[in-house]
Amino acid sequence: MSKSIQAESPLHHAQLEQLIGQSSEGGITLHEHKLLGHLNLRGNAADTAFLAGVQEALGVALPTAPCSSAKSELAQIMWLAPDEWLVIVESGTEFDVEQKLRSYLTGHFAVSDISGAQTLLELSGKDIIGLMKKSTGYDLHLESFPVGKVIGTTFAKTGAHILRLDENTFQLVVRRSFSDYVWLWIQQSSQEYGLTIV
Repeated sequence: MSKSIQAESPLHHAQLEQLIGQSSEGGITLHEHKLLGHLNLRGNAADTAFLAGVQEALGVALPTAPCSSAKSELAQIMWLAPDEWLVIVESGTEFDVEQKLRSYLTGHFAVSDISGAQTLLELSGKDIIGLMKKSTGYDLHLESFPVGKVIGTTFAKTGAHILRLDENTFQLVVRRSFSDYVWLWIQQSSQEYGLTIV
């Protein structure tokens, strides 16, 4: 009789749950959206059948403009490259969404489940711009980095995809192997502002 394997987020060892609510004064708020489903989707954005199939499967038009994003009740989609997207879905639904995509898509495409390879961190707060300026060289002005834009850039000294949800809220998709480094960086670089875990 096999034992079930307990899934652990990349920051499981940091025991963030135990830090929730310990501080309510912080200018920076951090939340790990752990164990979400992450699907890498590849296909031809010029193929109308591919676009129609994705929209039918996910309930939203695939974002094809560089650095754009889209969201439906089923998924959040981030543009990564002209033929590549990250599809983020609720934990436990990734297999069903992958199969749904495969049922609607034909021709040349690829869908890969990369859920275990990365995690999503959400950073917000009144001092978030100060923290982001320490962490990335990308221009954070709203004209250059509007709400809904997603960029592939460096965060501290590692790569990340960063989505701006609103003026003072950012989501970071980071690789599992660098998640501990990013967590330590956030702790250190937010000391002057205060850090709240939610």
